[in-house]
Amino acid sequence: MTRVGVPRGLLFYQYFPMWRTFLEALGAEVVVSPVTTRGLAISGASRMVAETCIPVKAFCGHVLALRGQCDYVFIPAIRSMTPRVFNCSKFLGLPDMVRAACPDAPPILDVDIDVNQGRHELYQAIYRLARPFTWNPVRVKKATVLALEANRAYVEQMSQQRQIPPEALGPLLPAGDGREAPPSLAAGQAPSNGGHRLTLALIGHPYVIYDDYITHRLLSRLQGMGVDVVTPEMVPEAALEAAIANLDGRSYWTYEGEVVGAGGYYRDSGVDGVIGVLAFGCGPDSLMVDLVKHYAQDKGCPFLGVTLDEHTGEAGLLTRLEAFVDMIARRKRAG
Repeated sequence: MTRVGVPRGLLFYQYFPMWRTFLEALGAEVVVSPVTTRGLAISGASRMVAETCIPVKAFCGHVLALRGQCDYVFIPAIRSMTPRVFNCSKFLGLPDMVRAACPDAPPILDVDIDVNQGRHELYQAIYRLARPFTWNPVRVKKATVLALEANRAYVEQMSQQRQIPPEALGPLLPAGDGREAPPSLAAGQAPSNGGHRLTLALIGHPYVIYDDYITHRLLSRLQGMGVDVVTPEMVPEAALEAAIANLDGRSYWTYEGEVVGAGGYYRDSGVDGVIGVLAFGCGPDSLMVDLVKHYAQDKGCPFLGVTLDEHTGEAGLLTRLEAFVDMIARRKRAG
């Protein structure tokens, strides 16, 4: 059986159930790289130029961690998921970037996803992706339908059950793969803070906010401070689109809902504060987080912007979080 490796980084948290369903329906065995560690991140950073953002450096480390464990490594190039809305350049050239930086990596199984090219070209790209496994178009179509259904169920599960990707993905990952138990964000799990329960919105891309190494366990630390955390996955898609239209007019970047839509929605929903998390050097994120910051401040909603890279100090980040939570708690106690 052909083994296909899936790096646990970048779009893994959005699409892993869909990718796994598609590949397994074609007869492949899916292998997932381990959680991000210091050694893994350093190995990836050593192959990339300094200006590359930390999620891409970590992704490269995940690819290297799959050496000797699979026949192919799956790295799609996601250009556009919505007409006239485009992705960050790191996703457009990701397969070629990894080929250049990691020539010793397993052969790359890639696919170009760009809805602006039309439905016919999209279907042809999916059929080309399946060729190492089958030339049967009926089998490929069935695998595609199953994959789309798995993705739809995954998104609905997180929205309806107020789960985050590590929780929802838990049953799909092998036991004992080195991952920590994900924090539960269900209402009522966090302790009260000085008699006043605090609710903070954590906005950002899943490949940043759910990687415990990159964020220094940001989610767990907030819960330990007595905070209920809400995330973009808990917002219905229609509400995200409405918030983007209200703040920005229309989407310009793919996955803008994770930042602008969620930030706008939670700003108007009465949360006690918003924390925007982005990776250093990301142009689209810097613009989107700054937009949310200004709108939050206009509404009188406290906002904390956190920029992360491989040099971010854990102690400094913890001090900022503690100060932000303490400020909001004092403000709430004062009425």
